[in-house]
Amino acid sequence: MPTIKDVAREAGVSVATVSYVLNNKQALVSESTRQSVLEAIKRVGYVPSVVGRGLQANKSHLIGYAWHPITYGQVNPVLDQFTYFMAHAAEEAGYHLLTFTCPLDNPVPVYEDLITTRRVDAFVLSGTRQDDPRIAYLLERRFPFVSFGRSNPEWQFSYVDVDARAGVREAVKYLVDLGHRRIAFVGWPEGSLSGDWRLQGYLDGMREFDLPVPASYVQRGVQSDVTGRQALCRWWELPPEQRPTAVITVTDLIAIGVMKQAAAFGLVLPRDLSIIGFDNAPLVEHFTPALTTFEQPIPEIGHILVELVERMVRGDQPEHLQVLVKPRLLMRESCAPPRQS
Repeated sequence: MPTIKDVAREAGVSVATVSYVLNNKQALVSESTRQSVLEAIKRVGYVPSVVGRGLQANKSHLIGYAWHPITYGQVNPVLDQFTYFMAHAAEEAGYHLLTFTCPLDNPVPVYEDLITTRRVDAFVLSGTRQDDPRIAYLLERRFPFVSFGRSNPEWQFSYVDVDARAGVREAVKYLVDLGHRRIAFVGWPEGSLSGDWRLQGYLDGMREFDLPVPASYVQRGVQSDVTGRQALCRWWELPPEQRPTAVITVTDLIAIGVMKQAAAFGLVLPRDLSIIGFDNAPLVEHFTPALTTFEQPIPEIGHILVELVERMVRGDQPEHLQVLVKPRLLMRESCAPPRQS
């Protein structure tokens, strides 16, 4: 493979002169010399090293992104889409994603190594949580990063997040307008920031319409259809007049569990039970009935985050820019007025 020395020999100039041309330092070489070097590059077939030039400019043009954890046999369609659209936006901006994995209980050493070896210009975080050690470390190091998701309110950093609280509050209103008064909720375990925002939206909506929230109406569990099945089993242990007529779930996968258990009980959806999910996972619109759910503007979020990274790396990023985008309620066939006794 031709080297920079081959180009210098072909053009009859020094290696330093070729380097000046490659790095666009026009003040250090004449136009005729520049043209001679460019012609020599073509003749010998030299391909400049993007990595090498990036190191000279103290930039790698790589954005670090830790691949989200995946439990065997499960998927996370939202973060899968997010990774794709963010990668696409990064490439349009002249960057590439450097994806990596790190242990959930001790992620900081991996980030420290990538910073120390100057392999990335910035990080994008996702799956954030309260007291997130990655955010604490990057803030302390003053290293550029943006986040898909929030963390401790007192920490000042740039993020984009979905306003799930407002979205779920809208879902409660939609069900109330259909005539429902006994509305239940299935969420994730305590400590999940996105899950807690969705739960808060449910509580806001129920309070707004002065509707009771018995303790049994709020069920929690891991990201699994089993969580939805177990929740419906607990509600169906209640007297018929106390059972919920509508359910909002923190994610489509849990909603699918509720639907499967409803079928096992012989319930007809949405006549006997209305269900709303969250995330618009693939194929849920093709279920019977098609699942009413929320769609997150993932492509828009990916582009906003990459734009923030660009501005931050250039040094003109506004401090602590925080953006909330509202999810869109997709009204399908899984919701209807409650069945009259």
